[in-house]
Amino acid sequence: MTLKLCAAFVLSLIFAVAFGKVYIPWLRKMKAGQSIKEIGPNWHMSKQGTPTMGGVLFIGGTALACLTVGFVSMIRGNWVHIGILVFAMVFGAIGFLDDWEKLRHHENTGLTAGKKFLLQLAAALVFILLMRYIGVTTPNLYIPFTGVTVPLPEWLYISFAAFVIVGTVNAVNLTDGLDGLASGVSLPVCLFFVAVTFVWGENYLEQGIFASALLGGLVGFLTYNFYPAKVFMGDTGSLFLGGAIAAMAFAYDMPMILLTIGIIYIIETITDLIQVGVFKLSHGKWGFYDAYNGRRVFRMAPFHHHLEKGGWFGHKWKETEIWALFVGISTLFCVISFIWVKSRYHI
Repeated sequence: MTLKLCAAFVLSLIFAVAFGKVYIPWLRKMKAGQSIKEIGPNWHMSKQGTPTMGGVLFIGGTALACLTVGFVSMIRGNWVHIGILVFAMVFGAIGFLDDWEKLRHHENTGLTAGKKFLLQLAAALVFILLMRYIGVTTPNLYIPFTGVTVPLPEWLYISFAAFVIVGTVNAVNLTDGLDGLASGVSLPVCLFFVAVTFVWGENYLEQGIFASALLGGLVGFLTYNFYPAKVFMGDTGSLFLGGAIAAMAFAYDMPMILLTIGIIYIIETITDLIQVGVFKLSHGKWGFYDAYNGRRVFRMAPFHHHLEKGGWFGHKWKETEIWALFVGISTLFCVISFIWVKSRYHI
C-alpha cells in the first residue's frame, strides 16, 4: 500500500512539473490571460494577463496517477478512485466553461450564478446517489470529535450531501484569490486523507491513491503558482479541487470532517456572506465601512482581501504572509482532525 501511495504522489508531481514547462508557454501564446476585477485590490491589476486554466496541471497529474497506479484495483473491480476523479472532472468541466466564457468576453464574468448552481447541484446529486448505490457511503452521519454516528433518513442525507458538496466547491473557489492560496491550503487537506488511509488500512486504498495523486499534482502546480504566480488554476482548477475534496470526504464516509479540515474555506465563505448580507441589508444605515451607499463589516471580502487591505491591527499583510498564515491554520486543524478520527477503523 505504501508503495502505491508514494508512486501516485511522485507520478502526479512529475507530470505537473514537466507538463507545466510546455503548457504555460502555450497558454501565453494563446493569450489565455486572467482578467482582474476592477473592484478588487488595485495592486492586483499587475496580475492582469497571467495565464489561467493552470489547474489542468494537477488535474492531468491526478488522472494519470489514478489510471496507472490504480489500474490493478480497477481490474479487481474497485473503481472508487475513478468515481472520485470523474466527479471532480465534471466540476472541472463546469469551471472550464466558466473560464472559457471569461476569456471569450475578455472580462472576469463567466457563466451566470444560476447556471453554475444548477450544473453543480446536478453533479452532486448524481455522485452521492452513485456512492450510495455502490455502498461506499452510508446515511449514518459520523461526528468525528464525539465518536457518535447519527442515522439519517435517506432523503435527508441526500439533501445534506448535495448542500455540503456544492458549498465546499464554491468555498474552495472563493479561497482561490491570492497566488498559491487555494493550492497551498489544500495540501494539508490531501495529506490528511493520505494519512487516514495508512491507519484505516487496505479498504481505503483506492481513496488513498486519489488523495496522494492530488497531493503530488498540487505540489507540482505550486511550483508555478506560488507568489509571484506564473499561472493561475482558474475555475477549471478550483472547481475540480473543491469537487475532489468534497468527494473524498464522502468517499471516506465522514463529510462532517470538512468543518475542521476545511476551516479556511469556511472562514473565507462566512466573511463573504457577512459582507454581502450586511451590505444589502444596511443600505448605508449601519456598519463599519461606507462604500457604494452601503456598509461593510470587512475592508474587502473574502477574508484574505481584508488582511491585504490592513484589516488586522492596521497591518497590510503581504500575499506570502497570508499564505503562510492560512496554510499554517489549515495544517493545524488537519492534524487535530487526524488525531480524532484515526482510531475509527484502526487496523
